[in-house]
Amino acid sequence: MKLFFPDEHIRSAYDINYSALYALGYRGVIFDIDNTLVPHGAPATDQARQLFKELSKIGFHTGVLSNNKEPRVKSFSDAAGCDSYVYKANKPARSSYMSLIDKLGTTSKNTIFVGDQLFTDIWGANRCGMHSILTDPVQKWKEEPQIILKRLIEWPLVKYYDTKVKDF
Repeated sequence: MKLFFPDEHIRSAYDINYSALYALGYRGVIFDIDNTLVPHGAPATDQARQLFKELSKIGFHTGVLSNNKEPRVKSFSDAAGCDSYVYKANKPARSSYMSLIDKLGTTSKNTIFVGDQLFTDIWGANRCGMHSILTDPVQKWKEEPQIILKRLIEWPLVKYYDTKVKDF
């Protein structure tokens, strides 16, 4: 069950104290795109571009990892200013996470993963030994039906984590 729990649950990817994480020794940050940084299918926003600029200034290597197709992932990555990306990642497959870690020149122990889904993003990151941060979805209920169904199963686990697990 622990594999499904994040190391942290923070409302938004934009609320994370990245400077503090850098001070702890983390050197890479990998993000899911859709509903973690922007609404599903949306292009990189000014807020996303600013985040990646700040992360670079702090010293982080950055990447995006998505199950989406290359045109979507590449265009977002290029517009946001990411160092690298992996598309059709087949999350929670370990190989895609490790491939991006290799591209960034970091390790699983000094790389953070930020995503909005337990059964893809967090499970995959945890299986690789990464520090995992769960965010709330940018937009609720405006997703594909299979993602909404997954969220119906995930939400009780998130609630359990928030009330019982995170304080231990």
